[in-house]
Amino acid sequence: MEEAASHGGETQVTEKVPELAVDGRRDGVRKGTAGIKTDFLTTKDKFHEFLDSNGQLPKEKEEKKENLPHDSDELKGTTEASEEEPAAKKPKVEQQEENKLTWKQQGKRQRGQNKSRPHVKPTAYEDQRLCQSVAQENRKCHYGDKCKFLHDVAEYMASKPADVGPSCYLYDTFGACFYGVTCRFALAHTTADFQSMRDEARVKAQEGRTPVRNSLDKDLQIRLRKHHVAFDRSAERRGTVRHRGRVCSGSRGVECWIGKPPKGPGFDTTVKTIGPLTDADVIKLRPCEKKQVDFQDKLYLAPLTTCGNLPFRRVCKRFGADITCGEMAMCTNLLQGQQSEWALLKRHESEDLFGVQIEGCFPDTMTRCAELINNHIDVDFVDINSGCPIDLVYKKGGGCGLMTRTRKFEQIIRGMNYVLDVPLTVKIRTGVHEKYNVAHKLIPEMKKWGVSMITLHGRSREQRYTKLADWDYINTCSSLASPLPLFGNGDILSYDDAMKARETGVSGLMIARGALIKPWIFTEIKERRHWDISSSERLDNLRNFSNYGLEHWGSDTRGLEKTRTFMLEWLSFLCRYVPVGLLERVPQRINDRPPYYMGRNYLESLMASQHVGDWVKISEMLLGPVPKNFNFLPKHKANAYEK
Repeated sequence: MEEAASHGGETQVTEKVPELAVDGRRDGVRKGTAGIKTDFLTTKDKFHEFLDSNGQLPKEKEEKKENLPHDSDELKGTTEASEEEPAAKKPKVEQQEENKLTWKQQGKRQRGQNKSRPHVKPTAYEDQRLCQSVAQENRKCHYGDKCKFLHDVAEYMASKPADVGPSCYLYDTFGACFYGVTCRFALAHTTADFQSMRDEARVKAQEGRTPVRNSLDKDLQIRLRKHHVAFDRSAERRGTVRHRGRVCSGSRGVECWIGKPPKGPGFDTTVKTIGPLTDADVIKLRPCEKKQVDFQDKLYLAPLTTCGNLPFRRVCKRFGADITCGEMAMCTNLLQGQQSEWALLKRHESEDLFGVQIEGCFPDTMTRCAELINNHIDVDFVDINSGCPIDLVYKKGGGCGLMTRTRKFEQIIRGMNYVLDVPLTVKIRTGVHEKYNVAHKLIPEMKKWGVSMITLHGRSREQRYTKLADWDYINTCSSLASPLPLFGNGDILSYDDAMKARETGVSGLMIARGALIKPWIFTEIKERRHWDISSSERLDNLRNFSNYGLEHWGSDTRGLEKTRTFMLEWLSFLCRYVPVGLLERVPQRINDRPPYYMGRNYLESLMASQHVGDWVKISEMLLGPVPKNFNFLPKHKANAYEK
C-alpha cells in the first residue's frame, strides 16, 4: 500500500498496482491499457477473423481451444500476444524524431491530421432526385420546364433505392411523413398510386406542438444578409452616435446609419413616440432582475463539435443529463445568416435547460451576436467559448486565445452581459501553456465582469486531451470562484470519477468525452452504480439515435446518409467502451486503451472493433446498406471506409 495526496489536500490510501507477470497473465494493469479479464483477451488476427466470419469460428479451432488446458503454453502464448497488441505508444521524444525523418523523406511537413477528409454531399448518393413540389402533395413547381429535378413519380420510383424497413418512424410518431414518396420507408405510408397516407388521430394529437425551436426565419436571414437588422443595444453599449455622412468608421462593424435609415421589414431605428410608455422603454434590467438559472449540482453535457448534435443530446437527456448546450457556433457566421451555423442553435422540446455556445474574438461582433440571439431564439443561457484549442480558432484570437487577451475578454463579457436578458457563462481551460496556469488569475476578474457561471477544463491548450485533468487545480479555482458556480470538466467516465470530482467542491460536473463513450454515464452517476449494459441495449441506443436523426435531418436518402455519417462519427468514440463485466478492475479509465478482446456475444465484439468497416456494418443494421459511392473518414481516427 502507498499513500497519495487526493483532491482537497486530504490523504488517501491507494493500492500499488503490481507489474505484469512474466508468464503474460494479468496480475495488474499495464499503464495506459484497460484491464480486461484474461478469458476475453485475444489477438488482432483472431479478433478480425471472428468478425469477418460473422461470429462463426471454424469448428476445428473451437475444439482445439476447448481441449487446451488452462495453463498450457499455447494459451499463454495467446495471452502474451494479446498483451502486445495494439502496440504501446512510443515516448513523445522518440515519436518526434521519427516524424522528423518522415517529413524529410516526404519533402514537406504534414500539419494536423485529416486535413483533406473526403467530403461527399448527401445529394450525390442519388442519380435522380424528385422535385420537392411533387414530393410535397403535388404543388406547382415555380421553375416550370427549367427545373432540373424529376416530376414523374413513376420514373423516380424506378430508380429510387430500395426501402430500408417496413415502418417509418416519422409516420408512426406524427401521423404523416413530410418526405412522401422520397422517404426511404415510403411503403409504410404510400398507396399503390404513390399517394401519401395520413393518420388523422395522430396528426390531431400533434397540433400545437413544436418539437424543435430556434430555426432561422427566412425573413430574418434575408435582413441579416442585407444588413437590415438594427442592433440598438449594442450601439448604445459602444456609445455610437447617429450623424450625417457615411457609416461611422469608428464603430468597427456596428451599423451607424446617417440621414434617413434604410426602409425594410423589421428595420426600425426610430424611437416610438405614440402609445403607452413601458418600463422596458426607459429602464434597463438590473443583473438581479435577469432570468435566473439554478446551476447547483447539475450534470452538464458539454457542447461537443460534430458529435454534440441535437439527436445525440436527446439520447443523453433520456439518460438523465440536466443541462445541454448546442455545438460551438461562430458569431460572424450567425451574423451573416448562414443556415448551417444557425442549425447549431436548434433546441428540442425535451431540453428543459438549454444554452448555446458562441465563439468570437472581437467585442463588437460578439455583442451584436448576443443581441441577435437574445431577440430571436429561445435559450436559458449563452456560453462564451474561451477553451477551444484548435489552431483555426486560436490563431485568430478566439477560443483559448481570449485567456491571453484579458482586455478584449473583458470587453466581450461586459458587452454581451449588457445586451442579454439571460445568464452569461464562460468555458475556459487552465491556460495556454502546460506549466503556466492562468485560470486562477482570470476567475476573480470574471466575477467582477458579470459572469453567471464558469466551467473549467482541467487541461491547458498545449495538453489538448492528453495526460490527466488537474482536479487539484480545479479545486483551488472553485474556492476562488465562490459563491459563483464553477463546474469542473475532465476525465469523468464513471460514477467513481464523478464522486471524486465532487469532493473538490465544484458546483456541478460537465461531461464531454465520457458521454460520447458511454452516454448512460448520467444514469450511473444519479443511481450511484456501475451499469453492465448489454450489447442489445447499446444497439437500442443507436436505434434511438437513428430515429431522432431521421426526424431531424430527414428520412429521404439525403437525411438518411447524413444520419449515418454522424452515427459513424459517434461510433468512433463508442468503440472505446469496455463492458463492466469484462473488466478486471472497475472502473475503466478514460485514457486507457482497450486491448483486443472477444465480447460475450458477436454484437458486443463488433461494437469493440476500432475499424471503420465494422462501424459501417453496425450502421447498416439500422439504416440499410450504404450507397455504391459511399466513403467515410472519421474525424478522430486514421482508417477510412470506401466502397
